[in-house]
Amino acid sequence: MCGRYAATKDPATLVKEFDATDDTGEHKPTPDHNVAPTRKVMSVVTRHPKDKEGATQQDEPPQRLLRVMRWGLIPFWAKDASIGNRMINTRSETAASKPAFRRALKRHRCLLPADGWFEWRRGPAKGEKHPFFMTTTDGSSLAFAGIWETWRDPEAPDDAPPVVSCSVLTTGAVGNLTDIHDRMPLLMPRKQWSHWLDPDVEDVTDLLHPPSLEVVDRLELRPVSDKVNNVRNNGPELLERVEDAADLDSQALFDAGTLEVP
Repeated sequence: MCGRYAATKDPATLVKEFDATDDTGEHKPTPDHNVAPTRKVMSVVTRHPKDKEGATQQDEPPQRLLRVMRWGLIPFWAKDASIGNRMINTRSETAASKPAFRRALKRHRCLLPADGWFEWRRGPAKGEKHPFFMTTTDGSSLAFAGIWETWRDPEAPDDAPPVVSCSVLTTGAVGNLTDIHDRMPLLMPRKQWSHWLDPDVEDVTDLLHPPSLEVVDRLELRPVSDKVNNVRNNGPELLERVEDAADLDSQALFDAGTLEVP
């Protein structure tokens, strides 16, 4: 977790929802119902403005911005970009101590807007897995806590633009989500956005804990088609409830109220 998610809202919608300024430029991702590693994704950051020479104006108030990043963190010290393919997720429990993540956790935090994320629940047979889509019931975006870094290819020309990449912080699953998987994205409630994004705050260990049951209980755990298994499939049908996508054990989840009955 988290290996796939959905992000279909346009910048204008996200700007309003996250109270941000659109800074995506000409590189806006198209609606993506099956976001896979290395793809461009929307992110929200808060940064102090820079002057014409590129120097940070620390005395100016920070601005909340909607930007585009590559999913899969490439540490600034990496020799090549391929390391990012293995760093789509970062365990929140160890982010502050791992060399690949600790600088970003202090200086470069972001939110990654999502319609929801996919997870695969193991079935009774060996190798059997069933996909579920975890999403809000009211259509509002989830905010994954993330970290980001800027990386420059040592083999690229000096004037080549840097690669800005990100990673989703994960935590232990809580509540009904434990029936699907033992890990989940670190969901950041709206009341914590400002503190998490504040570029002048380095220590955010007080936010690196699983979300409350209140947050999780508002989620729908929706069985979906196994078409999502293939990254080439990408359309709204991937988010639709498909009852026969779940194995017979899922009936216990319905009976317990874990899954919503349509």
